[in-house]
Amino acid sequence: MNRYPRDMIGHGPDRPDPNWPGGAKVAVQFVLNYEEGGENCLLHGDAGSEGFLSDIPGAAPWPGQRHWNMESIYEYGARAGFWRLHRLFTQADIPLTIYGVASALARSPEQVEAMKDAGWEIASHGLKWVEHKDMPEEEERAQIAEALRLHTEVVGAPPRGWYTGRCSMNTVGLVADTAAFDYISDTYDDDLPYWRKINGRDQLIIPYTLEANDMRFAGSPGWVNGQDFEEYLIDAFDTLYAEGTEGRPAMMSIGLHCRLIGRPGKIAGLKRFIEHIQGHDGVWCPRRIDIAQHWAKTHPPIPQDRPSEMDQERFVARFGGVFEHSPWIAERAHALELGPAHDRPAGVHNALARMFRSATDDERLAVLRAHPDLAGKLAQAKRLTAESTSEQASAGLDALTDEERESFGRLNTAYVAKHGFPFIIAVRDYDKAGILAAFERRINNDTPTEFKEACKQVERIARLRLEDML
Repeated sequence: MNRYPRDMIGHGPDRPDPNWPGGAKVAVQFVLNYEEGGENCLLHGDAGSEGFLSDIPGAAPWPGQRHWNMESIYEYGARAGFWRLHRLFTQADIPLTIYGVASALARSPEQVEAMKDAGWEIASHGLKWVEHKDMPEEEERAQIAEALRLHTEVVGAPPRGWYTGRCSMNTVGLVADTAAFDYISDTYDDDLPYWRKINGRDQLIIPYTLEANDMRFAGSPGWVNGQDFEEYLIDAFDTLYAEGTEGRPAMMSIGLHCRLIGRPGKIAGLKRFIEHIQGHDGVWCPRRIDIAQHWAKTHPPIPQDRPSEMDQERFVARFGGVFEHSPWIAERAHALELGPAHDRPAGVHNALARMFRSATDDERLAVLRAHPDLAGKLAQAKRLTAESTSEQASAGLDALTDEERESFGRLNTAYVAKHGFPFIIAVRDYDKAGILAAFERRINNDTPTEFKEACKQVERIARLRLEDML
């Protein structure tokens, strides 16, 4: 099947209410990435030095060499930055999620002890802080397994969350295949968690951030001083807080690194941001595992029969009657490039409507002629499709007075004689009087105008039917 795997719709226009604990208007979640001692380094068996996320402008790896300056910058994060951040967050009584590189944690036992004593979540950040994009699938699978093993050995408990960061196209699927994690965070695609079906299993995804992230101190365009970071975080928080006040609570992730935000001139902006959010009511500052547990309880995965995953036979059986007695439309639509965005009413409707719009005039005329007369002989003989029966009943067309029945009969006969197809209208958009008024008005249109209007009404009827079905 011609299928597009990327999900461009997500929760859609009406995202769910997360029902955060205490009725919080926004969940602000702080992540501290602990990578120091897990970065590229000849001492770690790597081919060169690290070149990513440091205060050295334009840094690049040094193949076959150690980089003293780069190593010492990373060491600052472990030696000084971590403890400055530990004091800040323990004094503010805000728990963190640590994204811990397993090999880095193994080289930092005192920091691990402090994380555990503070009640912080220690999630997995992979085995090493290296690129995965060119890593063979089996090698990456083995590294994920070793990260799990080493993390459990060092921390004393297995990680329940995962974030690689420098991931490959295989990473999320490989991590999900372990069935070991309450959540995965290698996405940046939403303001709320969501469930994703991976290899037949429902996996919770808690999106992360690369923009509300101190890594932009080390890149361009980026932050220059602590105030830049502070202003951006406050603007993001104030927007989300206002949305939450209006009934659309969401989640704000903030990414931190010991060697970056742990510097004195940068952390000042973070301190002021924490003071800002603590001056507001209705702010929840959880660990990511707390969000995962809350979401699993409040919004568990719902089994879905996804149109984009149906074979043609099942797709046509389900949607072949959406356009009245015209299964060929569903047959053609199934061959389109469908994806997760087509698993909701608007998506299926768009696919079906495209095939209707691209059909010949004769084919579309056949669709119009497949529709029954309103309150006509088929309705009286109870020979309408279930959908048409329900639609006509919704407008009271199953309970006409003798005078109304005579009016519909007269108009039906005159309309078909003039235009060559029945009068079509999405009856659920009107009451009985409105339908009659539209009938009397439209019967005077020329046929090309009425053909266009009838096609528009057919599409509207299909949209309403799909809303019921999905």
